[in-house]
Amino acid sequence: MRRNPVIPFAIIAVLGILTMFVISWVGVDQHKAIENGGKGGGEEQAASTDPEAIFKNNCASCHGADLSGGTGPNLQKVGSRYSKEQIKEIIINGKGQAMPAGLIPAEEAAIVAEWLSKKK
Repeated sequence: MRRNPVIPFAIIAVLGILTMFVISWVGVDQHKAIENGGKGGGEEQAASTDPEAIFKNNCASCHGADLSGGTGPNLQKVGSRYSKEQIKEIIINGKGQAMPAGLIPAEEAAIVAEWLSKKK
């Protein structure tokens, strides 16, 4: 007895079509959630005012989570070497070839610079 080779393809096609209907139905009212996320309703806004969170997301990979250094220098007492303005300048413009410029926006750079300037 020969099996019909079209049956497995037909089953896969029907399952694919049903999957598309389910995905479409789930996403029907998602446009409201997407619009609210673009208007500052997302979680990023809360994280952008916390200097430690900004540091961990952007700087800790080089400077270490505890500021002890790594590929970047130790920042545990950076406030005794540089002023807040100097730290902000380094964050925004970079320093040498090791510290790239523009890793974080200027508003967040000011927050991180103020936090780091207190590390003495």
